[in-house]
Amino acid sequence: MTSTLITTRYTIDTIRNEACELVASGTIGRNQPIYSLCQYIPAREWNSVEQELEDYGYLLRDRIIDLLYSESWTSD
Repeated sequence: MTSTLITTRYTIDTIRNEACELVASGTIGRNQPIYSLCQYIPAREWNSVEQELEDYGYLLRDRIIDLLYSESWTSD
């Protein structure tokens, strides 16, 4: 019997979307470090997530808000 592991490819867009969902739900805050995402991503996937972040110039100590898409504000 063979065991098959299904791995998810975490692109920078996938990571950003995950962060957006967690912030929107109030699970994590915008000022928390990006490293806090590791609690919500499977441990076996974290190395690839960390590599993807590094490829795009993010450090684990950077804040979640740095990772989020820019927000647009309507005029006051």
